Amino acid sequence: MASRRLALNLRQGLKVPRAGLSLPPLRRGLATPVASPALKTQSTTLKNGLTVATHYSPYAQTSTVGVWIDAGSRAETEETNGTAHFLEHLAFKGTTKRTQHQLELEIENLGAHLNAYTSRENTVYFAKSLNDDVPQCVDILADILQNSKLEESAIERERDVILRESEEVEKQLEEVVFDHLHATAFQQQALGRTILGPRKNIQEITRTELTNYIKNNYTADRMVLVGAGGIPHEQLVELAEKNFTSLPASSPQTGAYLQSKKRSDFIGSDVRIRDDTIPTANIAIAVEGVSWHDDDYFTALVAQAIVGNYDKALGNAPHQGSKLSGLVHKNDLANSFMSFSTSYSDTGLWGIYLVTDQLTRVDDLIHFALREWSRLSINVTQAEVERAKAQLKASILLSLDGTTAVAEDIGRQIITTGTRLSPGEIERVIDNITEKDVMDFANRKLWDQDIAISAVGSVEDVFDYARIRADMSRNI
Repeated sequence: MASRRLALNLRQGLKVPRAGLSLPPLRRGLATPVASPALKTQSTTLKNGLTVATHYSPYAQTSTVGVWIDAGSRAETEETNGTAHFLEHLAFKGTTKRTQHQLELEIENLGAHLNAYTSRENTVYFAKSLNDDVPQCVDILADILQNSKLEESAIERERDVILRESEEVEKQLEEVVFDHLHATAFQQQALGRTILGPRKNIQEITRTELTNYIKNNYTADRMVLVGAGGIPHEQLVELAEKNFTSLPASSPQTGAYLQSKKRSDFIGSDVRIRDDTIPTANIAIAVEGVSWHDDDYFTALVAQAIVGNYDKALGNAPHQGSKLSGLVHKNDLANSFMSFSTSYSDTGLWGIYLVTDQLTRVDDLIHFALREWSRLSINVTQAEVERAKAQLKASILLSLDGTTAVAEDIGRQIITTGTRLSPGEIERVIDNITEKDVMDFANRKLWDQDIAISAVGSVEDVFDYARIRADMSRNI
């Protein structure tokens, strides 16, 4: 019906032709599928081990290109913790081919965007530009990765910048709570360290440590050059062969490298930072989660979606879907909560982050959150699984809106698993998850499992670890 209305409107909008002229009849064309290479992620490995991966969209006017490196704060030692993030700051401060001013001017003249970030397991440098400017952007990325000058004056300037950044992070309670959660869950292990590193390290990191980190980790076998948008695969492969063939083929087997590849052990434990000047209790509770390539990866995400999220400040707070959010709202137990499933190459954290100003009822809030976890092992309905699956699919698909998001998805998947599942494949995997799968996951990963707890703020009334741990096997 809509198509007929549109055809009618088009006909009514046409001017009547002058005498002696005729127009061909307006006919409705058939919608036909178009075969496009955009439907598939292509990858090629160069002789030196560098992987090139693209998702080509022939009608896109822009492209995102970037380098994903299998090295983050996890590839550091306790003494060099913070080096990866420090390098990210210095990457744009000049190379042997370009001064900082020339680099900034070149990017500005292109109208492009150049950025970078560091995580516990990856370092990423990427640029977004018009398609015609992709070769120049790849040249810039190759230059900053292979030819950064790392001048002493720049190191000293960035040292102060990073120290101020560290101060800002310490004011963000969620960041602080999750850093402490990692520190207690993965004690004395690389995954438990922060990305920025301790202030002492930031003040003492030297140029030698920075250059050693590049030499030991920025190697072809641990890099993926990604393109998403209007950049054809063959063109990006040619650009990679032109700009990245001088990269070392493999990483030296240093102690730090071997430690970074050693499986992290989850340790049931807790850490509490009491500060009564903070008006809320901010608490994260987690069990050991799943890795990126675990068979339970998507089941863990569905279970997380069933527990759900809640924010009292939102207008739809009473109707946010999950049973826990309804109970929390009805009894005014929390300002907000957020369930999470954080994955790494060999392990993960699955849990919930709670924020409340009802300080005398913190124990009730924790009890009902863990009771919901126990329920997942016993009684999950088809309706709530379908709701969680719909939310998860929408979240994943909406997060892939734009070339930068697609490049991020390709880079992250290939650097961690060696391949990329397309959105369609992910959708089919999620569709096949049943309530039985969720309960099986909860029985193995949640029921009577050790937990890690991180609590910051007004946390005097948080029960002791043994009492909270006992709630992990409650028959409801």
